[in-house]
Order: sequence, then C-alpha cells, then structure tokens
Amino acid sequence: MKKVTAILLALTMVIVLAACNNGESGSGSDSGNSAKGTIGIAMPTKSSERWVNDGNNMVKEFKALGYGTDLQYGEDVIENQVSQIENMITKGVKVLVIAAIDGGALTDVLQKAHDQGIQVVAYDRLIMNSEYVDYYATFDNFKVGVQQASYIEEKLGLKDGKGPFNIELFGGSPDDNNAYFFYDGAMSVLQPYIDSGKLAVRSGQTKMEQIATLRWDGATAQARMDNLLSAHYSTENIDAVLSPYDGISIGILSSLKGVGYGSGSKPMPIVTGQDAELASVKSILAGEQTQTVFKDTRELAKKAVSMVQSILEGTEAEVNDTKTYDNGVKVVPSYLLEPVSVDKDNVQPTLVDTGYYSKEELGL
Repeated sequence: MKKVTAILLALTMVIVLAACNNGESGSGSDSGNSAKGTIGIAMPTKSSERWVNDGNNMVKEFKALGYGTDLQYGEDVIENQVSQIENMITKGVKVLVIAAIDGGALTDVLQKAHDQGIQVVAYDRLIMNSEYVDYYATFDNFKVGVQQASYIEEKLGLKDGKGPFNIELFGGSPDDNNAYFFYDGAMSVLQPYIDSGKLAVRSGQTKMEQIATLRWDGATAQARMDNLLSAHYSTENIDAVLSPYDGISIGILSSLKGVGYGSGSKPMPIVTGQDAELASVKSILAGEQTQTVFKDTRELAKKAVSMVQSILEGTEAEVNDTKTYDNGVKVVPSYLLEPVSVDKDNVQPTLVDTGYYSKEELGL
C-alpha cells in the first residue's frame, strides 16, 4: 500500500507540475474545437475590465461564426504570454489575435507562427519589430489624446485666454506603442499653452520618458502623484491632470483625496481618462474623475473577427489606414475606430442608451 500511495503521489505531482508549466495558469478559457477550427486569442491581463470585455466579445463573435477559441490572459507577465502563444501554435490554431503585453517582445514567437502558416491580427496594441503582423485593429489613438487634452482646454477656458493654471501630465506604459500616440495627440493641444505660460507644469516633467507609467499601473501612478503633490503643491493647488487611462486616473484620484482634494475649499482638479471602465464612470457621476474616452470594445471585437474571417477566406480585410502604424519593419494595414469623449453630461446617450452599461450598473 505504501508503494501504491507513493506512486499515486508522484503521478499527482507530475500532473500538477505540467498544469503549472503549460503557460495558461488557468487565466483563460477554451471554447473547444469546431469543424471550422480554433482561433487563438492572447490578451494582456484580467486586472483591467476592458481586456475581459474584449476577450469575451471576441469569443462571442467567433462562436456565432462557428469557430472555437482559445482565450488566454498573460497577467502582464511577458513570459506567460509568449508561452501561451507558443501553446496555441502547437495546438494548431487557425489565426492568432494578440493584444501584446510588450509590443516588442513577440518577434521570435511570431516567427514560429509564420513557420506554421498562422497569420496574426494585432489587437489594439501594435506588435513591433516583426514582418509577420498581417493586420491591426484599433482606435484612432492620436485622437484619443486630442480628446483628453481638448477637454482640459475647454473646461479651463484656455481658448478664451484664461490662466495660468497648474497641470501635471501622466503617460501610458512605455512598452505600449499606443501610449506615444496618446501622448503626441494630447501634447499637440497642450504644448502651445505650456509654451505661453497659460499652463504651468510645476514638476517640469513633460517628456514621455518622465511621465510614463509602466504597465498602466494605478498604484505606480498614485505613488508618483503623491511625490508630485508633496514636492510641488504644498502651497499651490493643481487645476488639471492629464491621465491617459482610467486605471491610472483612479490611482491619481486616491492620491488627490489623500491630501484633501474634493472638499469644498479644495475642489477636485480636472482628471481625464480612457476606456470608460465601470468604476471610473461611477467616479465621473460622483463628481470625482471628470472625463473618460469611450472605446466601444464590442465594435473593436467585431472588426478583429472580420479581419480573421477575411484571412481565412483568402480575401483582403477592410482597412482605413495604410500609412500611420509602422512597427519598425513594416507599415501594418490598420482599421481605426472612432473614440468618444464622455463626461457626466453624455453618459446616458453614449453608454446607457447603447447598451454598454445598464442604469442599474451605474446606479442611475
């Protein structure tokens, strides 16, 4: 009996170790194979609400067309995502749809996909330094930055000559190509006001390498905001914060509330955001975060699925941009969807009436 028990324990350990090393870590889902084959979907993390919605939306769309899916989340660990994609290649998926954790870290694994005849659609984040990216589905990312900065411009009355105002800038993750488009779009609006003195960045931190937030992490943003407030705003109030993403905005707001912003004598500054995540929309309705940029992931999922379908049918996918998105090796044919600026005044028509959120979810 002791020998049998030992053998069973050993076999159990082998199974557990195999499960831990398969690169999936239970962080995804497999809808199974179908007669049409399986599509591999690699998403960055479940910690952001939007990526969960993206993944679920694509699974729904592919299932309606008769395809199986292998949906995996790398939890912002590059090695996890690489391993997951390698497993998808081994399983023989028909096409890969990838939202990269690090756009520059997939060159080798995309070479493996190409060697197996598997084509690739980059999803929302451009995959860099590889010729084996067939299409790119995203939003007009430069316009996202323009919308965030234009909102600040409007609410501060900068066009009317008001000012000066104090502002601090936050950027996205430096390993995400989109972060630079958001930054460039925002600075195309804000830089003239900074140059004229109507906007003062008291920290002096205006370059992307100074304001970047690795992995779009809210806690990292909160720590930086804490430092900015203590170093530069002990006697001055801050009037606006450019934030590129809702998760970063939540961290910024926590820092601001920690030193008394949001009270009657110390109003909350304008704080922008992106992705219309539920917590941030509720924050906007509560008068804390001021604005977000809505990117309808339902439409993005449909576009990515349409690109995959074109690949499998051997036809050209619909694109509307063939000049902008150079990944360092090639200009990737892209389709850009339109983002929408949202504040408390248009939450109802933009997010509720379109069915993105219910009144109950938003507490309306």
